Amino acid sequence: MVPEVVAAADARRMLLAGQALLDEPSRPASLDALRELVQRLGFVQVDSINTVARAHHLTLWARLHGYQPEQLDTLLERERFLFEHWTHDASAIPTSLYPYWWHRFRQAERRCLANAWFRSRLGPNHGRLVRVIRQRLGRDGEVRADDFESHRAKTTTGWWNWSPLKATLELMWRRGELAVARRVGFEKVYALSEAVLPAARALPERSEEEHLDWACSTALDAVGVATTREIATHWGAVSLAEARRWVAAAAKEGRVVPVRVRAEGSDAEVEAWARPDWRERARALVAPPDTMRLLCPFDPVLRDRARALRLFHFDYRFEAYVPDEKRKYGYYVLPVLAGDRLVGRIDPKLYRDRGVFSVARVFLEPGVRPSARLRTQLEEATHGLADWLGATAVEMPPRRGGASHRGARRSRPPSP
Repeated sequence: MVPEVVAAADARRMLLAGQALLDEPSRPASLDALRELVQRLGFVQVDSINTVARAHHLTLWARLHGYQPEQLDTLLERERFLFEHWTHDASAIPTSLYPYWWHRFRQAERRCLANAWFRSRLGPNHGRLVRVIRQRLGRDGEVRADDFESHRAKTTTGWWNWSPLKATLELMWRRGELAVARRVGFEKVYALSEAVLPAARALPERSEEEHLDWACSTALDAVGVATTREIATHWGAVSLAEARRWVAAAAKEGRVVPVRVRAEGSDAEVEAWARPDWRERARALVAPPDTMRLLCPFDPVLRDRARALRLFHFDYRFEAYVPDEKRKYGYYVLPVLAGDRLVGRIDPKLYRDRGVFSVARVFLEPGVRPSARLRTQLEEATHGLADWLGATAVEMPPRRGGASHRGARRSRPPSP
């Protein structure tokens, strides 16, 4: 059978649909809407950088403009609808998926103990530290790394300088013994998993084959059309060899079909997989809202650089860890999504002490015309983000032939 060719436009829109970016972002931002959104995404990456706002909040705001960070706290810390653990990175995950995480717990422990750097962070007294932490939990119920004097005395800045105490807490969390009960600032507060997630811990564990089928099938559905590598890396839960085994079996059963995805602006094609009814699914998709969105640097549609380049002709690199003199765009650049196209990026920063949301530079993609309408849409999107952040003023780069734009925040009507 000769694989059908999927145009970049179809693959792009299926990806956006799977990642809830074809939905109207101004819809009511109730807790039910947030539950449905996170369940649909599967996970939301958590990150500490706060140049604009933390990644998890930006990811949710891009899809639901009335969203407020307190709502995520409710789902994580009070309802326990979500729990924190690892996908490809630290993430907030629907607790309904907990039965699949037992495999992750065992896998994470093996990987940590096999890693020379992690073992060096644990130090020679790892077993004793585990006992100390368990005793402290038995007495207080919750612990933070800073609750221990020895940690405070020796800790230094940076994740690479973890103390043995911090590394031990992290290992106990990654292997599932501990859970994140809440956060203070951005610091994890740990408790025994049985105390935080008793109902989830009581659910039966999934078998190896059930886990593999879940990880691969949900990855394909979240992306729409995916290479084998993209299927394997979506959750970070299975190896490339396991993903290959799954697609071979799924193709034999008629659950997936081989396709070739044509790159945007090119005749190049890559081998990939799709559901047999992918054409019908693509035709059934709604048109994207006539609005512009500012995406978090860790947004799921940007995470895979090769896919972003193939589907959007958008070459993206997160430059926060690039030396300043080598950065092309900026420290914490937000890509700009207009409809189903990535049309540019902005270099912003929130100055909380002054209440100013400042955009140092705007970059348009090659071939994107800097029209008055595009400028208006970008200013509206920027003011919308500033409004959500609580900024009282917005600074934009100069308009062509004019002075820099500085204006009061444009208030939006309250969410229904």
